[in-house]
Amino acid sequence: MNRTFLVAGGDLRFVTLAERLAEDNRVYAAGFDGNVAVSEKVQTVDRISDIRERADCLILPLPASPDGVTVRTPYSGRSISLESLVPAVKEGGIVFGGLVTPEVRKLFESGKADVIDYAAREEFAVLNAVATAEGAVQVAMEELATTLSGRKILILGAGRISKVLIDTLSGFHTKITVAARKCSDLAWARVYGCESVPIGGMDDRLGEFDIIFNTVPAVILDEKRLKKTRPGCLVIDLASKPGGVDFDTAGMLGVKTVWLLSLPGKVAPVTSGEVIAETVRNILLEKETERGELNG
Repeated sequence: MNRTFLVAGGDLRFVTLAERLAEDNRVYAAGFDGNVAVSEKVQTVDRISDIRERADCLILPLPASPDGVTVRTPYSGRSISLESLVPAVKEGGIVFGGLVTPEVRKLFESGKADVIDYAAREEFAVLNAVATAEGAVQVAMEELATTLSGRKILILGAGRISKVLIDTLSGFHTKITVAARKCSDLAWARVYGCESVPIGGMDDRLGEFDIIFNTVPAVILDEKRLKKTRPGCLVIDLASKPGGVDFDTAGMLGVKTVWLLSLPGKVAPVTSGEVIAETVRNILLEKETERGELNG
């Protein structure tokens, strides 16, 4: 590819990302202290001003910024401001970020850069779902005093994570029921070998399940429904904020609940970093193809 990349901030996923991109590009990494092991192919810098050339591509973390002012640098004692990164990108360059807010987009577009949200890509979402599903199963095995085999499991929602979770759990010989709103999702659940039930009609069945996995990012397990779960039921919430569980009520009722946010970066940072690298490469390849077609 032979481009110049700047990877600014992020967790261990972005160390792997930098190393993969450095296989055929010049890569700078900022926001990582000396105690983080980084390949010699990657040029680490303490300050953005230490970089002597402007990058073709800047890669921001996931999310791109926690506050609209800085990028997250959990492995550095120094923060990196978004404003300091604007002049670090060539005019016409590309800024990649995850869950990019309108404010962050506007800031970099003012510097004449193209801003692309890699987290909005389908291949990223699908491959990331694998790490989420495997991590969720790992946590379930750690939290339960039983085997997964033979357990009755309810999955709330029928999106990408649910589909991968069904595939993963099926290998443990579990008995899976999927609750969803759309008739088409209920039909697909049956195709996957699961029982299905409309979310609105699941209340009378909540007491059947040993484990409930939620993927719906809205409070679906409220007090009324939590009271109907069986004693010892484990609830694992995989939804983004605000989550799908009334956690305060669950605590008062003694319903064991685990909320697993940003799971891929925690359980599989290397694989997750490779997924981001692959997504970035795919985007750049598509842009090259489009440019070739236009010029042709």
